[in-house]
Amino acid sequence: MKKSLLSWGALFSCNLMWALQFTCIKLTQSQVGAFGTVFIPMLLATLFMLPFVFKDIKANKNRKLGDLKIFVLLALLGQFPAQVLMTIGTQQSTASNAGIICLTLPVVSALMAFFFLKEKMNTLRWVSFAIAIIGVVLCSMKDILSSNFNAQYIIGNLLIFSGILGSGFYNTICKKIANDYTEMEMLFYTYIFMVIILAPIVFFKESNIISNIPNFTTNTWVGLILLTVFHNFLSMILFFTALKKLEAIQVALSNFLITFFALPIAAIFLHEKLGALAIVGGLMVLTSTIAITLWEYKQTAKLPLTNPA
Repeated sequence: MKKSLLSWGALFSCNLMWALQFTCIKLTQSQVGAFGTVFIPMLLATLFMLPFVFKDIKANKNRKLGDLKIFVLLALLGQFPAQVLMTIGTQQSTASNAGIICLTLPVVSALMAFFFLKEKMNTLRWVSFAIAIIGVVLCSMKDILSSNFNAQYIIGNLLIFSGILGSGFYNTICKKIANDYTEMEMLFYTYIFMVIILAPIVFFKESNIISNIPNFTTNTWVGLILLTVFHNFLSMILFFTALKKLEAIQVALSNFLITFFALPIAAIFLHEKLGALAIVGGLMVLTSTIAITLWEYKQTAKLPLTNPA
């Protein structure tokens, strides 16, 4: 009982930390560019992760040099859009929209599994995906219908959704190498390549970031610290801890908490408000995600039990 409560506490905590991402991005955007907002926390999180992943790296005898290209791919097509494009999109949209659009992740992951893992895409999966897309469009409908055709929020929402596609790609491809690497190793190696990719971009496009450090406001420091400690580091440790103790359906359903945490956080700290269409869109996305998640769990439950070893 005590272990279960601790696992649930860890799960709630990591979802809260993930929900903080969108507000933290808004807090830093006035002084730190999108690339720096991703690079600094990720570099520090990679260093913090070393003592935790060292044991896995030392014990793993399945590593192959050819796997390096997989981690490069995971960085470029997975973490780069999931982190960088998500950051740029959130800067151009709202933290509330980002939280709602993130509800599409389970549906997107199912679609990615169809294309890359050759898993079956049944009618429910297609319908859920279509409903989720409509919900995302509704989140941008206010800007589509308005007379302001700069479409800043629309572009931002599209970038946020591309970040979700990156997350779905990362989660799907990781399944292919899950037998050879732990979750912590896969995250650690991907972070390393992300740091390598981002370093020259930050140097050329946001080279003034170092000189601006003395001028960082409290909001900027708070945003960067929260992104480093909570979003990129501690949340992953807690997530892997909970994953070992709780059923998959419990962990999957808990991801809905990201949105429900993100919306009040954005309202409290950024004073953002949701329109009626955005609320309807969010409910549609939520419905489609619950449907696909429950169906996946039902299918998994039908499979015969195997030896965990």
